[in-house]
Order: sequence, then structure tokens, then C-alpha cells
Amino acid sequence: MSPEESQAFAGRVSGGAVVENHHLEKGFAFPNFAAALRFVNAVGAISEEQRHHPEIHFGWGRARLMIWTRKINGLTESDFVLAAKIAKLST
Repeated sequence: MSPEESQAFAGRVSGGAVVENHHLEKGFAFPNFAAALRFVNAVGAISEEQRHHPEIHFGWGRARLMIWTRKINGLTESDFVLAAKIAKLST
């Protein structure tokens, strides 16, 4: 995916950033650990449905996701689809 294509797709997904045209990255804040864990579990369920799995780092009151397609070691349209589905969880 070209940088222009990834930026066009990124404009359709709220928040987050395209990093070095390689992956999407977004942080989320929560009031406590339990809320962050619920979010991570919900992301896991969506990821299993999509058969597309982000890197997830989380702790007390926070979660950070990185999404890319490992097969090509870069971005594809499916990365943005997953990011859009995950973004709906935090609204």
C-alpha cells in the first residue's frame, strides 16, 4: 500500500496514526484496570472473528494497539477494517 493510499484510509478511521507506512498505532485510556481488560477482551473477540490479530499492550487504565498484516509486513485494507471495528468499541 502506498503512503497516499494508507493516508486516505487513515482519514476514515478515528484517531490513531499510520507509522512509517508500516502499521497503525492507537492508544486508549480507561478509568481503571478492569475497563482496560474488558476492552482488550472485546478486541480479542473481534480479532478472532476477523482472523486478524493486533499487537496489544495494556495495563492499568491504558491499552495500545498496533495493527499490520504480517504476511506482507505492512499495511493492507483489512488493517483499516479491523481498526474501524475496534474504534467502535471505544465510542
